[in-house]
Amino acid sequence: MAVVLVVEDDPVVRTAMIRDLSAREWVVRSVGTALASLREVAENPPDVIVLDLGLPDLDGGETLKMIRGISDVPTIVATARDDEREIVRLLRAGADDYVVKPFSSEHLNARIEAVLRRARGSRPPQAVEVGGLRIDLDSRAAALDGAELELTRREFDLLAYLAARPGRVVPRRELLAQVWRQSYGDDQTIDVHLSWLRRKLGESAAAPRYLHTVRGVGVKLVAPE
Repeated sequence: MAVVLVVEDDPVVRTAMIRDLSAREWVVRSVGTALASLREVAENPPDVIVLDLGLPDLDGGETLKMIRGISDVPTIVATARDDEREIVRLLRAGADDYVVKPFSSEHLNARIEAVLRRARGSRPPQAVEVGGLRIDLDSRAAALDGAELELTRREFDLLAYLAARPGRVVPRRELLAQVWRQSYGDDQTIDVHLSWLRRKLGESAAAPRYLHTVRGVGVKLVAPE
């Protein structure tokens, strides 16, 4: 299920939104400031953002521009400003949709489903290739030098997430959030799955080919030299 980041400074409204969205089986994370939202987007990218405009530290419109500077994650603006010019300005600034307060949980849920459908529908069928490694994201199949790899669901998800970001060091916290859908957890879980993956890729932590651990930071996947 998709991860929804709720950016709302009112604790009562935020609690209600978390309760309602969680009841619909979304994975919900929440923050109350613009700076915290930018940190979340950078470190633990969600699948969709619900962004309140009345934040205490930065105007929501400016926050939206800053989010767009680092991510194209679908963003729904939640605003009490029922003004056509303002809404047009926000859409042009990068908002994917908007809801006007007060709104029902059914209305917000429908908007989230709609922007996710559009985001997913805009992406073509994907196959990622890194060196001799090929990962077909649609059929969830992976092969190394033409030989099919027998991966568990979690192993495939981990490999696909890293392969989609070749050469980038992916923080462990991001892997927990995006692959395991957990906001916190034991790093040993990641290490165990990396060990299993390395074995199937014909490598080891001491002699890596594709999977390289950057101590104290995270993991990156690169093509062998």
